[in-house]
Amino acid sequence: MANGNALLDARDVTIRFGGLTAVSHFNLGIQPHELVGLIGPNGAGKTTIFNMLTGVYKPTEGEIFVGGVSTHDFKPYQITALGVARTFQNIRLFKELSVLDNVKIGGHIHYKYSAAAAVLKTNRFHDAEEAAEHDAIELLKIFGLEDRADYYAKNLPYGDQRRLEIARALSAQPKLLLLDEPAAGLNDRETRDLLQTIRDIHQRFDIAILVIEHNMELVMELCERIIVLNFGKTIAQGTPAEVRANPVVIEAYLGEPAEAAGI
Repeated sequence: MANGNALLDARDVTIRFGGLTAVSHFNLGIQPHELVGLIGPNGAGKTTIFNMLTGVYKPTEGEIFVGGVSTHDFKPYQITALGVARTFQNIRLFKELSVLDNVKIGGHIHYKYSAAAAVLKTNRFHDAEEAAEHDAIELLKIFGLEDRADYYAKNLPYGDQRRLEIARALSAQPKLLLLDEPAAGLNDRETRDLLQTIRDIHQRFDIAILVIEHNMELVMELCERIIVLNFGKTIAQGTPAEVRANPVVIEAYLGEPAEAAGI
C-alpha cells in the first residue's frame, strides 16, 4: 500500500536489461514542496530511474505510486496527468515549432475540445486556444522568453533552450517536476541564473522538484535532501552536509577511500 501523503512513492524498484541490473531495490518518497537531489557517478542509474518514474520503462520488480495511485500499467501521458512532468538530459524540444507552440503543447492535457470542435472552430475551441496561449505567454514571461515567442525553438541559444524545456514541463501544471541535468552545457553565469530560476519556480508554483545534476555546487546549494546512487544502488542519503562528509560518497566519486584522497 502506498504512502497516501507522498506525491511520489517508489518501493523496492528494480529494473534489469537482459543480465544487467541497472537499478536495484530503489526506494524514494517525495512529499509536497520538497526539493530533492539525485546524484551519482556516470552510469549510476539516475536517468533510468527518471524513465521508470515517468513510465518510459516499466520496473522489473517493485512498484511506483503517484498520489497514492499505482502507475504500473500507466503510459507516460497518464503519469503526466497525475501531476508528474520532466525535462531531459538531452534537450527534446519541437525544434521546428515556435517557442510559444512548444509551451502550448506541454499544457495540452488541460485544454480539452473535440476533433469536431477544432474542425468547426467552435466557441469551445477558441476559448481553449485563447486560454492555452495566455498561460503559455505567462510562463514565457517568467523565463524571460516572451519577446522570442515567435522564434523557432531551434534558433534559441542553448541556455534559452534549456529554460524553454523547463517552461514546457511547467505548462503541464505538475505537482512534481523532474529535472534531468538542467545545468548540462551551461556556463557559470547561466548555471547561477538556473539555480535562482529553480528556486523561484519551486516557490511560485508550490511544487516538489527532483533534480539529477552533476554540478555538485548547484546540488549542494539548492537541495534540502540528497540521494546518492552508485552502480544502481542507493549508497547514501541525507542533507547536503551529511552527504558531502560521507566517506562512501567520496570514495564513489573519487575511486579511492577518503583517507587516501586527503579529504
